[in-house]
Amino acid sequence: MRSRNPVFSRRGFSRDNGYAGFNTAPQAGGPVVATQGNPYAQPTGNPYAQNPYAQNPYGQQDLQHGAPQAPATTGRMTIDDVIMRTASTLGLLIVAAALSWALLPVDEANISRSYGIGIGAALLGMVLALVQSFKRKASPALILTYAAVEGVFLGVISNIVDTHVANGAAMQAVLGTMAVFAAVLVAYKAGWIRVNRRFYGFVMAAALGFILLMGVNLLFAVFGGGDGLGFRSGPLGIVFGIVGIILGACFLALDFKQVEDGLAYGAPREEAWFAAFGLTLTLVWIYLEFLRLIAIFNSSD
Repeated sequence: MRSRNPVFSRRGFSRDNGYAGFNTAPQAGGPVVATQGNPYAQPTGNPYAQNPYAQNPYGQQDLQHGAPQAPATTGRMTIDDVIMRTASTLGLLIVAAALSWALLPVDEANISRSYGIGIGAALLGMVLALVQSFKRKASPALILTYAAVEGVFLGVISNIVDTHVANGAAMQAVLGTMAVFAAVLVAYKAGWIRVNRRFYGFVMAAALGFILLMGVNLLFAVFGGGDGLGFRSGPLGIVFGIVGIILGACFLALDFKQVEDGLAYGAPREEAWFAAFGLTLTLVWIYLEFLRLIAIFNSSD
């Protein structure tokens, strides 16, 4: 069964609740056989069963008579598809962030209005992300709309922190996010990070615990005033900020595994939108944790 977590929806899991491990996946671009471990194939007793995503109905090998196989690659996800969809999603987010930075001033006279628009965009983006996470198929329009409204929120909150807390904080957060992305990608490709079922379970448990603690802290802040339990300010805030960045790095590794498995198993081309969606969610998470961490460091000066 594939993961259907509404916040951290990750695909690429086998049908028997096991993780489609690195050593069990076929080579990217190779023939796709209908097996239990392939989440994009449907097991059947018919020896002529074909890949449900192949365009050629005779693309699957005749397992009984050993007929030559002519796999069809049309319609399958490629790394170029993932790069293009991710670039489109992140590009729209960046453009929306730049426009909101320029058009929604955060001076003393306008900060309340701009902040309200930013918070409204954040809530709308959360709803859109949840809706897409529950959908079985990727919706490009929904994903791009999420990127646009999330960009509005990021532009406003970045401008506020950059103007009133720490000059240059937004650029520092961008550079930190890029550094984490590059480091995780290198570590993943080098085999220093092994994404398996145990890794997935640990990351999900840690992330759920982190979110619960942040939720409790928010409730105390709303009803009790101040900084709540202090999880997002002061020394504890620094600790939780670092933990949040580490969790984001772990989810990047899960994103890379998702893409790798999708390529290896011959996922349909529309799965590239899921990869773009997951990468965007994770990068936004890491950026916000960096921005918060920079704000905490500067507020304690």
